[in-house]
Amino acid sequence: MKKSDKERVVNELAERLKSSPTLIVADYRGLTMPQIDALRGQLLEHGARFAVVKNTLTRRAAEEAGVEALLALLEGPTAIAFLESEGDPVAVAKALATTARETQVLVIRGGIMEGRSITGDDVQNLAKLPPADVLRAQVVGAVAAPMATVVGLFNAPLRHLVGVLQARIEQLEAQGDTPPQPEQTPEPKSEPAQAEEEGAS
Repeated sequence: MKKSDKERVVNELAERLKSSPTLIVADYRGLTMPQIDALRGQLLEHGARFAVVKNTLTRRAAEEAGVEALLALLEGPTAIAFLESEGDPVAVAKALATTARETQVLVIRGGIMEGRSITGDDVQNLAKLPPADVLRAQVVGAVAAPMATVVGLFNAPLRHLVGVLQARIEQLEAQGDTPPQPEQTPEPKSEPAQAEEEGAS
């Protein structure tokens, strides 16, 4: 590849990195071209462009774009799913996780979500969430619902409530926002206090 072509590729990658706050990196080694094309088509439907990249040029682009967190993921054959602003990260994660499971070849290394590094396990957890449009609808529905509907939710079967809570827990884990458990403060014992009072008298 000519130097001018390399510079053009680096510039294009840098621009794509700047405009894609969320991306997922995978090792595509072993996938056939038809499999790559099929995956590329699925991801495109969910607002992500799947590109096979050269690590040397991508490192330069990452440094130029200020996305140093990507450097640790550039080992071996690399493909990146760049999410567009309207892309669905949950659907993209599902498509990649499904391909990884079905082919036993694709390996999800991790990625960057809204500027924060995520691991391959984080992507797998993200894939277990309901689609983004369903989550948005649930939030909007809960906010806009009349009181009778809210009361109905509280009267829903216990298994439904447990399912909702489990989905929320997995969502928080995927985001790394699981709230810390409160520390257990031992209750003061009365006997030492009595002993001190007796000693003082």
